[in-house]
Amino acid sequence: MDQSAKIAEFRRLHTERPLVLPNAWDAGSARIMEQAGAKAIATTSAGICWSHGLQDGQTLTRDEMLGVIGRMVRRVAVPVTADIEGGYGSGSPRDVADTVRAVAALGVAGINLEDSPGRNGGQLLKPEEQAERIAAAREAARAASCELLINARTDIYLFGVGAPESRFAEVCRRAAVYRAAGADCVFVPGLMDRETIAALVKEIGGPLNIMAMPGAPTTAELGQLGVARVSVGPTLTQTAFGSIRRATRELLDKGSYGKAEDLVPFSDLRALFN
Repeated sequence: MDQSAKIAEFRRLHTERPLVLPNAWDAGSARIMEQAGAKAIATTSAGICWSHGLQDGQTLTRDEMLGVIGRMVRRVAVPVTADIEGGYGSGSPRDVADTVRAVAALGVAGINLEDSPGRNGGQLLKPEEQAERIAAAREAARAASCELLINARTDIYLFGVGAPESRFAEVCRRAAVYRAAGADCVFVPGLMDRETIAALVKEIGGPLNIMAMPGAPTTAELGQLGVARVSVGPTLTQTAFGSIRRATRELLDKGSYGKAEDLVPFSDLRALFN
């Protein structure tokens, strides 16, 4: 598929209730996820930063992040949606537009744009500030002749912003502002309560992305609640890194090498990366 076909397919997948998106941190992990049956792949900025030995949170430059995303797009046939964090640079609408133009040129099908961090030490941007950035992203994508799917992330629940009883209304308020500015989907990480998720689906009236993690409802349950899209953020990276740590400790402490059945056969990887 060319980019326009991938974008169309990616948009269609959001009607499956839910689209399940594994999050890759490099081209190799993306290929393995595709082979395992993923219909589309999301990137994880945290996983990418960790794979470079750095903390999460825009510790890579725009060009460094684009290099990783570009290699993923070139190595898989399925749509890829890119986590562009806060847009890089100063996070201004102009910087966001520059990032969107650059990532669109790589052939991605969508982007995530988050409303954290805020200005002057604040946890989140004001909704109106984020709306300006979303509008700039949409305009930049259209100027590049590609209708990227924009997933607007709000970190109200993830960072516990405001009084607990105020968070639902604030997410709904931000969702309305972000969708009016051009966002296609609203991403609310940090939310796992079934009743709240179901209520949010009804209230925002558009596609909702939930980040699943241990303790969250299953993907099937989230689909039954009306969630359009389920991603897992850095969870698969953490799983892979956990396996590396366990295997290294076993090697150093016991002098043993794990179980053969836990390994992807060398011949499979040779074929996969051929």
